[in-house]
Amino acid sequence: MYELLMPSRVVYGRGTLGEVGQQAKAFGIKALIVSDPVMENIGVVARCAQYLQEAGLPFAKYTGVDSEPTDVHVKEALDVCRSERCDVVIAIGGGSSIDAAKAVAVMMTNEGEIGDYVGNQKRFAEKPLPLIAIPTTAGTGSEVTKVTVIINTKTDVKMMISQPALLPAVAIVDPLLTVSCPPSVTAATGVDALCHAIEAYISRRAHPVTDVLALSAIEAIVGYLRRAYENGQDIEAREKMAVAAMKAGMAFSNASVTLVHGMSRPIGALFHVPHGVSNAMLLPGVLEFTKDSAIERLAVIARIIKPSLKDVSDAEAADALVEEVKQLCRDLRIPNMKTWGIDKAAFDKAVDKMATDALASGSPSNNPKVPTHEEIVALYHYCYDYQYDTNPISHG
Repeated sequence: MYELLMPSRVVYGRGTLGEVGQQAKAFGIKALIVSDPVMENIGVVARCAQYLQEAGLPFAKYTGVDSEPTDVHVKEALDVCRSERCDVVIAIGGGSSIDAAKAVAVMMTNEGEIGDYVGNQKRFAEKPLPLIAIPTTAGTGSEVTKVTVIINTKTDVKMMISQPALLPAVAIVDPLLTVSCPPSVTAATGVDALCHAIEAYISRRAHPVTDVLALSAIEAIVGYLRRAYENGQDIEAREKMAVAAMKAGMAFSNASVTLVHGMSRPIGALFHVPHGVSNAMLLPGVLEFTKDSAIERLAVIARIIKPSLKDVSDAEAADALVEEVKQLCRDLRIPNMKTWGIDKAAFDKAVDKMATDALASGSPSNNPKVPTHEEIVALYHYCYDYQYDTNPISHG
């Protein structure tokens, strides 16, 4: 049996931020805006607030979310939501703001703490507050997923929670909001979206509908990410990337991610590397590790992004895909963990915990080749100073 879950309404296109007031008014009488300091400083939060005012909807705001959402952010935002008696939540920002807002929306109506719901130890029993999710990056796809990832500040573990209650009621995808993204953020979030799409397609839980979404997203990302990176004012490229990231989000939310995300979360939790960057650091090396167990599917991807490969063998096409991904990372100046500045001694000390946490997340079990703890440790070391311009090293 297959299942496809997504928001009940998706509004997308240039200028659709202007719909937020009417959308929110349909759900409640007072809104909480959840965002981050960058969105507040560049005036995006103020624009959102203006549309709410024009619709006659009172609001409060919490703009304390960092690049990685934590249980502290969730608690602080919950305190505001409760004290201000808000009954609809609006997330505007990157995946971090949207993930934090998801946690607020469900915890306003459910008991305990957000960490109680990790790994389906506990199900959300009560319907959440309505959530309107508005992404300002073309990357996480969180606006259309049933997933939130929150850092537990006591254990330094990224808590991944996946339940239907986390789905936003409405997603508003306005590509004009992504124009302000600097090149480095455009690159990292774009490769994050590519990870979502590739992982959804090769996942053991993939199904025919997610395959269509994933392949369509991959084709668009490879075709337009470089353009968006090189010229942030390229509105066509921004639009194509915004829709592709949304499709990739729909795909992985229903088919699940695999080894890249499983390994990525501990890097973000322990070394505070933004999620898109840590995914990008791992993607080529993990594809090399996985390749022999997913040759046919990787060959399909390769031929979609490079039709000239139609007459080569599946093995050659899969090899070519890995090289294409490496070339993309080179063009986008994706750093490895060493050049990012992660201290080698601290990394070596943490790698065993990281491998344990990666496996515990459950995502690696969806990979075509399910790794052992030792193989994940070896992959972390391999990816630490990965060189995008060298030949791949065999992982046996």
